[in-house]
Order: sequence, then structure tokens, then C-alpha cells
Amino acid sequence: MASRHLSRSVAMQSLYEWDFKGSKSEDLADIVGRNIEEFASGVDDPTFIVELVQGVVKNLEKINTIIEKAAPQWPLDQIAIVDRNVLRIGLYELLFGSRDEVPPKVAINEAIELAKSFGGDSSGKFVNGVLGTVYREIGEPGKDDVIKDKKEEDESIEPNEK
Repeated sequence: MASRHLSRSVAMQSLYEWDFKGSKSEDLADIVGRNIEEFASGVDDPTFIVELVQGVVKNLEKINTIIEKAAPQWPLDQIAIVDRNVLRIGLYELLFGSRDEVPPKVAINEAIELAKSFGGDSSGKFVNGVLGTVYREIGEPGKDDVIKDKKEEDESIEPNEK
């Protein structure tokens, strides 16, 4: 298992346990520390796990609101705990993480793989649907600039006069 993928797995397991226990912030550091220690041999960058978990928790309210808007037929408390936390990680990386470090499509694919590994039969499809909806809403970074430049270029080309 690639190191970053393992790190995301450890982050997801930590968030799962934290969420399951009632989301008490005083438990989070202990949970993350224990999980990092358990998987230490395969984790190259434990800082990535800590930053991922802290980033999700710091932006939890915004992330939860986005999940509720992207999946309105699924109240947050009715989404399976695994799926909910996979979505949180995926949305954090998609919206708040560094796009240079983790491109949007990588963030989405990694979340889908986590959902397939840890969730139910339809978890991968559900996560793909929610993250795909959000991705289409925010658009490809820089895509609008390319389209605008292309339009300006096309408009500057004058038709041949006969």
C-alpha cells in the first residue's frame, strides 16, 4: 500500500473512532497518536496524517454543510460513519488542501478507494457521486481562464475579407 494511501487510511480510522465516540476533541490526539504508532512501520510521513485529521476537524462545520448540500436526500447522521468520514477527508483535500500537492482527481480517487476498502457495497459509488457533484460545482482550477483566453483569441482573429 502506498504511503500516502496508508496515511489516509490511518486518518480515516482515527476520524471514524473519534466520530463513533462522540467527537470529543480531547480524545482526538490520543486516537491519532495510537493509530500512527500502530501503523508506524508503513507510514513515511506521520505529519501528513496529523495535518489531514486536524484540517478536517478545523473545517468540520463547512465540510458537513457541503455534504448536506451535495447529498440532500441523506441527512448527515444517516450516512454510515465510514462514508461520512471518507467524504470529510475527500472534501478537505478537494477544497482546503494544496491542489499542487494533491490534485482534485487524486483526492476524489483516493476517497473512492478508501470507501471501497472500508465501506459497504455502494460506498464507493456514493462517495464518487457526492465528490463528483462538488467537483463539478467548483470547476477545474484555471479552466475558466483557459476558456476566456481561447474566446479572446478567437475574437481577435478577423475573418478574411473578399
